[in-house]
Amino acid sequence: MREERQGCAGLLLAAVGAVVAVLVWAPRARVSVHGGFEGMHRDLSVLYVDLPLIAAGGALVPLAAWLLGLRTLRRPWLAAVIAAGALGLGIWGLLSWWTPYERPEFTG
Repeated sequence: MREERQGCAGLLLAAVGAVVAVLVWAPRARVSVHGGFEGMHRDLSVLYVDLPLIAAGGALVPLAAWLLGLRTLRRPWLAAVIAAGALGLGIWGLLSWWTPYERPEFTG
């Protein structure tokens, strides 16, 4: 694989990783954006704090795995498999670890 194509493949993996991470993150953040019952618990900080971090992590994790796999193994298809596995592990970690704060609906 030529170097230009390898670079384009790495950028494509980064873009796909960012989109997939945001799409997986969005249903959990919906409660904070909509506010739950009558919009009382709205927390828009998930949009300007968490969203950029999730997108950056989704882009950087597969890109780093791609570059590391390409440099050590020198096989682009194997580096792509490693990058996809790293993205899968990153998404699994995101789903198992990150949950937005939800205040109780009724406290009285």
